[in-house]
Amino acid sequence: MKLYLIRHGETKWNSQLRYQGHTDVELSHNGHMQGKQLGERMAQLEPTAIYASDLSRAYQTAEYIAVKHNKEVKKSALLRELNFGIWEGLTFKEINQQHQDLATNWYKDPINLQIPNGELFADMQKRVLEFIDYLKANYTKDTIVIVSHGGTIRTIICSLLGIDLKKMWSLKQDNTAVNILDFYDDHVVLSLLNDTHHIKEKNN
Repeated sequence: MKLYLIRHGETKWNSQLRYQGHTDVELSHNGHMQGKQLGERMAQLEPTAIYASDLSRAYQTAEYIAVKHNKEVKKSALLRELNFGIWEGLTFKEINQQHQDLATNWYKDPINLQIPNGELFADMQKRVLEFIDYLKANYTKDTIVIVSHGGTIRTIICSLLGIDLKKMWSLKQDNTAVNILDFYDDHVVLSLLNDTHHIKEKNN
């Protein structure tokens, strides 16, 4: 199986550096432009199936790919971003000002610390790997596209490659970044990471 993991296009909260998590923020104008450029890039791919998180920013991005192939986008809540609890809607600066100790410790060890009203990374890891197991059981020699979120994609890549999740922030994930994982009988190969060559220019 060849798996394309793609981050959603830009939202207004992305441009404002706000944590989104489970908050359903739609694509910005620039995000829609990025989605169109992504769709053009993926037009020759011939995917077997296209999946997306059920949050609007991921689903809307996936539709730009699906329309090129006359396919339905299959939505799943298992592919959502981490629930950031009380941090959702806050900027990085506001979080560091209002929750300095928690933020410092969370960035060092996000796996074992839970943001109030939020989700443990271990729980998010469990649900996304459940989805990967579903794909592995149902698609063997197929090309699958998933449009999801930065934290979700980092978690999948780290988990499948045996990388400690504490290292996940070392993997950059830009808006509409394309990552490719190739599945073999006994191992997984990361053949592309954070590729955005389809983004021609910043759209205002």
